[in-house]
Amino acid sequence: MIVVTGSAGFIASCLVNELNDLGYYNLILVDDFSNQIKNRNLKKSKFYKKIDRTHFIDWFNNNYRNISFLFHLGARTDTSESDVEIFKHLNLNYSKSLYNICVNYNIPFVYASSAATYGMGEFGFNDNHKVISQLLPLNPYAVYKNKFDKWILSNINKPPLCVGLKFFNVYGPNEYHKERMASVIYHAFHQIMKTGQMKLFKSHLKKISNGEQSRDFIYVKDVVNTLIFFLKNQNNSGIYNLGTGEARSFNDLIYITFKALKKDYNVSYIDIPIDIRDTYQYYTKAKISKLRNIGFSKKFYSLEDGITEYIQEYLLKKKHY
Repeated sequence: MIVVTGSAGFIASCLVNELNDLGYYNLILVDDFSNQIKNRNLKKSKFYKKIDRTHFIDWFNNNYRNISFLFHLGARTDTSESDVEIFKHLNLNYSKSLYNICVNYNIPFVYASSAATYGMGEFGFNDNHKVISQLLPLNPYAVYKNKFDKWILSNINKPPLCVGLKFFNVYGPNEYHKERMASVIYHAFHQIMKTGQMKLFKSHLKKISNGEQSRDFIYVKDVVNTLIFFLKNQNNSGIYNLGTGEARSFNDLIYITFKALKKDYNVSYIDIPIDIRDTYQYYTKAKISKLRNIGFSKKFYSLEDGITEYIQEYLLKKKHY
């Protein structure tokens, strides 16, 4: 059986439903399952058992013989949360416990890291293991994601497969429950539908024009395909970037969103709030040669195709993955 933690969440629920489409039904789904809006992501899912995350470690220790693979995608993901104890417990210590069980019983382990660990990009966006210890994350979420990455790399004991994926800016279906932590595309869709216009942050750097701040946006279906690649190819442990390898501007993103909605382009620019201005990222772009070099050759969605599908096939129809 395959375990998926965070299974009711955005990326993990998409993974569960894609696994179902591929014929995998012996799934152990782990989450807190207390958010009913979030639980809708699993409305059509087929699985063997749901287990509350607070009980899962004990269950895992007693039932490890039945587990063939673990996707650890559960985490506290609110980058504005300031209570470090939450991140220490869920994003570090809980993850360590799962990893150690996988080591003890030789179970492959794939987990979600984050591009947030790169901070302001002082050392670029290179997934070379030697760089990870030097990174300067900007918030508690990213700090504890990076602590786990560093702990993984320093650990002498290894499971048969250990893969960390540094997700860049993921967007797509099943993020309805994420509220302010949902993707820019999700918020743009709702703002445009409500007001007919979109407000973007101005640039406060002379060398970058308003709206030309850029990110590496990746469609959730590409993330799911990559996760399944490691399920089927269990030979290359390591920490990998997971973005498209392209940086696209917010102006591009909003133009595509208006076009997908068949509405007139209407954008204005507002100041970046002073409290986040000094830590605002103007640019992210994943270096993905490491992932390509181990045989992942599937083409990623373009931003145009990803946003258009997301809006027209999911958001407008209020559908889930």
